[in-house]
Amino acid sequence: MKTIVSTDKAPAAIGPYSQAVRAGDLLFVSGQIPLDPATGDLIPETTIQAQTSRVLTNLQAILAEAGASLDNVVKTTVFLKNMDDFVEMNRTYKTFFRTDCPARSAVQVARLPKDVLVEIEAIAAL
Repeated sequence: MKTIVSTDKAPAAIGPYSQAVRAGDLLFVSGQIPLDPATGDLIPETTIQAQTSRVLTNLQAILAEAGASLDNVVKTTVFLKNMDDFVEMNRTYKTFFRTDCPARSAVQVARLPKDVLVEIEAIAAL
């Protein structure tokens, strides 16, 4: 059985997908991009640090709606527009995941929705 998780504290889906889906004791959070949940618009800041921070803040809001936190995350996938941003993305990422970091993959992709610099998806154990 699956349960859809949705909150207005994170951006609404911009396509035919759910913010997150709970299946048993796992929560699958769709890829988040740096959208402002209040407006649905991209944040005005164009640095990888600002975009990574907004993405992880959005991820936190979805986790909270499911009664979880970043501590519950067991796996993330980071999609980068440019792998040259990896070091700076990592600096921001580690301010959110301070201890017992989840498993992670990071890949460069040709293009991301709305031409953002970063998208992050997550799997959490509840």
